[in-house]
Amino acid sequence: MKSAETDNWLDANQNYLAAALAVLRCQLEKHLADGDVAAEAKLAEAQNILQQSRLTMSGPPALETLSATFGLSSFETDILLLCAAVELDSKFASLYATINGDPLRASPTLSLALAALPNPHWSALMPAAPLRYWRLLEVNAGSVLTLSPLRIDERILHYLTGVQHLDERLAGIIAPLRMANDLVPSHRALAERVATLWSQSSPAAHLPIVQLCGDEIAAKRDLAVAACAALGMSLGVISVHTIPTHATELESLIRLWEREAALSASALLVECDKGEATEASRSFAVMRLLERTRGAVMVATRDRLQNLQRLMITLEVHKPSRREQCALWESALGTTAFALNGKLETLVSQFSLSAPAIHAVCAETTGNVNEMDSRRVGALPLSHSPALPLDGLLWEACRVQARPHLDDLAQRIEPVAAWEDLVLPPAQKQILRAIAVHVRQRTKVYETWGFAAKSARGLGISALFAGASGTGKTMAAEVLANELRLDLYRIDLSQVVSKYIGETEKNLRRVFDAAEEGGAILLFDEADALFGKRSEVKDSHDRYANIEISYLLQRMEAYRGLAILTTNMKDALDQAFLRRIRFVAQFPFPDAAQRREIWRRIFPANTPAENLDANQLARLNVTGGNIRNIALQSAFLAADADEPVCMKHLLQAARSEYAKLDRPLTETEIGGWGAEGMAQRA
Repeated sequence: MKSAETDNWLDANQNYLAAALAVLRCQLEKHLADGDVAAEAKLAEAQNILQQSRLTMSGPPALETLSATFGLSSFETDILLLCAAVELDSKFASLYATINGDPLRASPTLSLALAALPNPHWSALMPAAPLRYWRLLEVNAGSVLTLSPLRIDERILHYLTGVQHLDERLAGIIAPLRMANDLVPSHRALAERVATLWSQSSPAAHLPIVQLCGDEIAAKRDLAVAACAALGMSLGVISVHTIPTHATELESLIRLWEREAALSASALLVECDKGEATEASRSFAVMRLLERTRGAVMVATRDRLQNLQRLMITLEVHKPSRREQCALWESALGTTAFALNGKLETLVSQFSLSAPAIHAVCAETTGNVNEMDSRRVGALPLSHSPALPLDGLLWEACRVQARPHLDDLAQRIEPVAAWEDLVLPPAQKQILRAIAVHVRQRTKVYETWGFAAKSARGLGISALFAGASGTGKTMAAEVLANELRLDLYRIDLSQVVSKYIGETEKNLRRVFDAAEEGGAILLFDEADALFGKRSEVKDSHDRYANIEISYLLQRMEAYRGLAILTTNMKDALDQAFLRRIRFVAQFPFPDAAQRREIWRRIFPANTPAENLDANQLARLNVTGGNIRNIALQSAFLAADADEPVCMKHLLQAARSEYAKLDRPLTETEIGGWGAEGMAQRA
């Protein structure tokens, strides 16, 4: 919204520009008059009007600012005005044609300027001189340089009239950025630090690059905008993916931006955290852009850039602290926050969300929550649980909000299993319940009771589930996810591990970083792909393999959620690694009693069944996973025959499952199954 002061300056600038054009006209007419006294007097009068116009202005006119910014001589300034005049006043075209002695040559030229303007110098149109270096004007192609038509750049023409806008050639590459959210105190302190750093640096062309590291993309943007605003600057943002890699295009971009930054008092934010600049050409382009772009530049990255040939200050931008997140929740919820009865702390302890995410959750869950009664909020529609109270709605919305960061990196498992579905010995069940207690009470123990202050090491909750395939390891993870009302993600370590040095750690980092926001349960399947007996370091590959293992354990120990490793071969794991895992649960091969219990629970209540003998079925010496496969196959066979599930269907399904396992059905297992068993023995 324009202020009265701005409107006054615009009017005064227009008057000044008109007076400057009048002076230019008088100079050209004086040149044509060749010493006429009346022309001399007319020029002196126009110059006096120009001086009076300047005295009435509250700030310098655009032409004066432009000349000072780019170091133009008086002759170069007059050339620029010569080019602007023909755009602003059509009468100048005929005047140029008269001076050029050709009605078809109605454009300004260097020859015209050298002949008609005061203080001429040939160097004004050198490629390295300001007019052409900063592309303030264009020289149209011609056989003779001095006779080639000159044209003012459109962005510069608008600037002279007092109109600011982003250069069209930068549109789609660099975008203006404005603050979207209020800064939390820790981020505000960083913004103030940047502003202080730049304000104390001199000259402005050699300001240090400020590197903003971390995963808080929105916070880094808002922080950068706030720092610039404190210095009276605007901010433009460019993504790593839009930076041209061709040298000529990149050089053109750099020069256009430096010009734009000077015209609009702007800083540049280079965003490299929405994707890695891994290919050599793009990485080189990013480094060249940062090194060659003068003025105020910030770069947003996940990790620190190295080997930059320019002074760089690095700041770590972390998520808002728990106290700051609580304040954000209270602000977003308003008076409704009181209805949570202290459950806000539980929410914050589980979900570490940014300011935009918190506002999105509140908007999704409660609408205009500040004007709603909490009893009405409980009736708001949520796709899968409309009757949840406010804290339940917020919890579920937080889970959904955190998912997009992890859905592209791992497989989300919808947990359906509950404690009653899990058939395990009491000792194993006790371990699982202990895991649930640790996750549920970690905030009270770590924060309220002070264990985190004693040591930051080993606060992550990690578990190893060991046992043969099909013994219930994944089901146990589902049970924990259901119990804790958390998302469960399965990561196949065999797909994460890479033969290329450093890639495994990069893959693991992406998974853990994405999971931090929602504290999801991470299930690392096939841990054998990474773990094994620690071998003697014989070459670089052995050394990096141990680094990968150490990195995984380090991230598990620091992870704020629950991380579970599964393995079929516990004995193959190094004891030194096992000591760093908090819980180890051995999932045994089920004995006959356990198999009988699994068979009793395996069929859903709606499945029609007839004369099923759990004792007989328990003689099949297979795991719970195999039992499920047999039950499911038998259900399909019965459905196709339009019959209830019977022992004959189970026998046929068992044969199929055993064939898959490359094992024969023995007399001990199927003896006494009636006619089907007799047929099998025959």
